Amino acid sequence: MGYILRVLAAFGLLSLTYNPTQYNFARWAEANWSAQMPLAVLFGLLLLVGYIIYLRATLRSIGLFGMCLVLALVAALLLVASDYGWLSFENPTVNIWLAIVALSVVLGIGLSWSHVRRALSGQADMDDVDE
Repeated sequence: MGYILRVLAAFGLLSLTYNPTQYNFARWAEANWSAQMPLAVLFGLLLLVGYIIYLRATLRSIGLFGMCLVLALVAALLLVASDYGWLSFENPTVNIWLAIVALSVVLGIGLSWSHVRRALSGQADMDDVDE
């Protein structure tokens, strides 16, 4: 359940930043920059903090190679779904949502990897000082 919550939180972070609807930070900040610049900067910094937390944990747990590998696995899964006719890449809106979901999976796995590794191997990471 914790993994799903981490993926959903990553999905929320990514979709709040940009999505194909009009309800996202990028479009809101562009439209309201001159009128609400301090609020746009505050929200941008809050999003940046979220990205730093996720990216730092992901890079420390699976590294850049692991991130690329997980993204390649998700891309291969999407390619298989497309090959079997379950998915079409014709709609750009759907493609953006698929990219957001794929990146959410990568960030969710990165944030959860230490827990998965400990459960599989019984060994704690060096960063697990308290336990």
